[in-house]
Amino acid sequence: MDTLFGLTTIMIVLELLELFLHQSATLDSLLDKLYHYYKKSVFLFFLMHPTFYFVLIITLYLNVFNFYMILIFIFKTFDIFFKLEMIKQRYIIKNMDSELEEMLNLQLNPLLRYFSVIVYVPLFFIAIADAF
Repeated sequence: MDTLFGLTTIMIVLELLELFLHQSATLDSLLDKLYHYYKKSVFLFFLMHPTFYFVLIITLYLNVFNFYMILIFIFKTFDIFFKLEMIKQRYIIKNMDSELEEMLNLQLNPLLRYFSVIVYVPLFFIAIADAF
């Protein structure tokens, strides 16, 4: 049981770290920040998502392949590749849909920043509780 709470605590800390690394007022500033990492190295861009790797390691180590863990992987993979696609459209191709361009300048709600902690941590807890 201590291991369960320890892993969940690590997940919370990593989600908060990721939240700190991706902190921005608008989606536009978030993309700017992520493109800065992407320009340095695509591997650095992927390293800016530590919870994905933590969940992957825990899944393989504990051999937990249930619905909740797969759901976390789907959401996190979609999130990473959506950000890559946005960077590609905005900075590489320089051809972004006008509606999407307008949405990038909208202010992010402060509660939206904590969405990942609110969603992923309980899913992670439920997913690994089966292993204990």
